[in-house]
Amino acid sequence: MDSAEHGRARTGDPLPGPGPWALVDPAGTAPAYRTERERILDTLRDRVLSGVLAVGTRVRLDSLAAEFGTSRTPVREACLVLSREGLMRVAQRSGISVVGPTPEEILENFALMAALSGLAAQWAARDITEPERLRIRELNREIKAAAGSGSDIATLNWAFHREVNRACRAPRLQTMLGDIGRMIPRRFFELFPEHVPCSLGEHDELVAALDRGDGTAARRVAEGHFESAAQVLRRHFGD
Repeated sequence: MDSAEHGRARTGDPLPGPGPWALVDPAGTAPAYRTERERILDTLRDRVLSGVLAVGTRVRLDSLAAEFGTSRTPVREACLVLSREGLMRVAQRSGISVVGPTPEEILENFALMAALSGLAAQWAARDITEPERLRIRELNREIKAAAGSGSDIATLNWAFHREVNRACRAPRLQTMLGDIGRMIPRRFFELFPEHVPCSLGEHDELVAALDRGDGTAARRVAEGHFESAAQVLRRHFGD
């Protein structure tokens, strides 16, 4: 299959997105700023996904507006988006409450991420450029250093996966990955620090596969990377 057969094309700069695996803007353009609603939406979504806002919690628009330093309007707009995503319920009489994803839905999201990320890694192994390889290697080194120092791994992990997925040059695939990535907590490593050692080894394997241009191995490692995260969640939900 050549690049024309699966519609791959170069993409532009990455969007700042919610979730460590949100990727790039398929249109190739990045906004100069994020609106109040987008900023609030990202924060509230992450709180729901990570359990900071527990299922059944009543959402107080006035309190959130004061916290974010804005009016009620962008807060309510953000909650309406979350209601369409199935994370909140907006009712005329009872107000706004957190619904949250079920354990089954969270595990389903990781399964989808595994399949899509595996495909992206396979295509990236064939088309990755040397500057991209160097950037991915450097990010991998930074993640290891951060793991030893207690620094922010989540942001570096987001950047690492973004670079791998950008290298696949498949806008439609990147869009699907971004949609699924929004439903995974951006602070996964903070919630489950025991997953860090396993992830570091998997990153090394993925970098090595990309360096060799081994698409089969890259796909296997990328799929396993998210499947191992799902195993951590299964144990968590089973407690």
